[in-house]
Amino acid sequence: MISKKGNGDVRLYVGNLPYTLRSNDLYKMFADYGTVADAVVMMESGREERSKGFGFVTMSREEEAETAVRAINGKDVLGRAVVCNMAKPREPKLPF
Repeated sequence: MISKKGNGDVRLYVGNLPYTLRSNDLYKMFADYGTVADAVVMMESGREERSKGFGFVTMSREEEAETAVRAINGKDVLGRAVVCNMAKPREPKLPF
């Protein structure tokens, strides 16, 4: 299933990232494959210098997103094999 945002953009999950990677690095990694609407690396709360090792990229066209997934999934980035796939829609939180 492809996770599309309301405006037709396609959201990708990118995991196993080096902890030193930042959002602008993620943006540059995907820019060769199409129009990147947004790229964000999730950061540790209270520790701005360390990421959580994953992030999300939003691309403008499905074809570009598919090309990026094929090119980047498994790619070595600073000694880590990056995981890249179509983001799954968020599950609703249970009211516990």
